[in-house]
Amino acid sequence: MKLSNYTSEFKNNLKLATPVMMGSLGHLLVGLIDDIMVGRLGPVELAATSLGNSLVFIALSIGIGFSFAITPLIAESDAEGDDKKGRLIFQHGLLLTTIMGVAMFIMLLFIKPVLGYLDQPEEVVVLAIPYYEIVSFSMIPLMIFQGFKQFTDGLAETKYAMYATIMANVVNVLLNFALIYGIWIFPRLELVGAAIGTLISRVAMVFFIYIVLSRKNKFAVYMKRIKLAEIKERIFKKIVALGFPTALQMLFEVGLFVASVLLAGTLGAFSQAANQIALKLASTTFMIAVGIGVASTVRIGNQKGLKNYIELRRIAFSNFLLIFIIMFGFSICFMLFKDILPHIFTDNMEVIGIASSLLIIAGFFQLSDGIQAVVLGALRGLQDVNVPSALTFVAYWIIGFPVCYYLGRTLEMGTFGIWIGLLTALTSSAVMLLLRFNYLSNKLIKEKNELT
Repeated sequence: MKLSNYTSEFKNNLKLATPVMMGSLGHLLVGLIDDIMVGRLGPVELAATSLGNSLVFIALSIGIGFSFAITPLIAESDAEGDDKKGRLIFQHGLLLTTIMGVAMFIMLLFIKPVLGYLDQPEEVVVLAIPYYEIVSFSMIPLMIFQGFKQFTDGLAETKYAMYATIMANVVNVLLNFALIYGIWIFPRLELVGAAIGTLISRVAMVFFIYIVLSRKNKFAVYMKRIKLAEIKERIFKKIVALGFPTALQMLFEVGLFVASVLLAGTLGAFSQAANQIALKLASTTFMIAVGIGVASTVRIGNQKGLKNYIELRRIAFSNFLLIFIIMFGFSICFMLFKDILPHIFTDNMEVIGIASSLLIIAGFFQLSDGIQAVVLGALRGLQDVNVPSALTFVAYWIIGFPVCYYLGRTLEMGTFGIWIGLLTALTSSAVMLLLRFNYLSNKLIKEKNELT
């Protein structure tokens, strides 16, 4: 097949993916803004936000991973032209994400004492706890928003969630300036101010997307409130069957990165702060991969509904090629600007030196990180989630974490060794998931040919 058969789809892929990228970057930007502003207070404060966000980020990954189940089901029902089925999936999914948000908040409060037993510097733990408590509560509005977001993504109407996250970031920036530093009539709350800004911005995000969708005629059939008689156990089970393994995939990956934060924390506040800087920068480019991954999920979900498996495979590989090109560009940028980028967060030269070395490794794993994210999106479009969950567990915890620990602690290579372990994990994941998609898509084509 000619290269143009794949590159011709770039425009369609990017049209769908760009609002998702912007929305995902918006989610990340809330935390990034916190880190940049708090970083000006000092490396200990930056390390405290890193520690406070570590457990929250695990819960967030579980919740968001679970919500991803809504998108392929909506995409499939949309391709089938079944609005009633789509409405029920959306309403059931929104109920589940709301319940998930409340459950995540309760769980985070319950495990709060864990922060004191992670071998972290005492001054970091003291500052992290109040920040952690407020950001944990913001899980509730964030998960409600995710229910709306994954629904609109499934309909390929990705711009509304983007608008909501842009608005939320404007609110967050203004509140952060006022509450972290104590501008005008507002008190100087430092880390607590950053947490309050995050909470209020996420509440505003929910109100925004609800109001917008309620006023659009195209969503009228979906926004009609569900009746008690319409609640079906089978729909809950279908969403959970897809959502739970997807949540595990996110947990395995994010859990490894959180483990890297904690391992770095045992080396001191400066190492942890540098680790946080490198993670934030790598996470920013990863959001591009998330956007293209959602495009893969939606477009492959549509082709699955149409049972057009040859076209499904072509579209999937066009997304794989697209993310490879994009992440290769980011890889070069990380390596060229490794000594400049850390200055965005801090003026501490020791932290900058450590972060600069980590960005070399981050540059290398841009390719594998991007590819594994987009292939996972393609597999979600096929509603294949159980085997990918097992593969990600092997990649991150059977292969990756032992390498992180051995190089970082046993061989005393520090954060640099930890990041070599991350590179190993992401590369293993990308290779195994790509083989899985290749096998499944070929199998579907073969089975259809045999039937005809």
